[in-house]
Amino acid sequence: MKRIVLILIFLSGVVAAQAQCAMCKATLENNISNGHIGIAAGINFGILYLFVSPYLFISILAYFWYRTSKKNAAQQISSHLAR
Repeated sequence: MKRIVLILIFLSGVVAAQAQCAMCKATLENNISNGHIGIAAGINFGILYLFVSPYLFISILAYFWYRTSKKNAAQQISSHLAR
């Protein structure tokens, strides 16, 4: 029963995401055909911002994790050699 509920939740999220994309496309096509290019540029910038932000955040976390693991490995090696 839990699986069915989870599947329905995931599928309802996908439908909402597709509706949003169609609405954005219709708005952009309407504005471009009326000669309002600025709105399209703003929406494109927003899409790029939303696309890049999670990858940038994950990259920063990965860098700090890598740096910390390198320090810990160096400390373990130096403490092992000191014995």
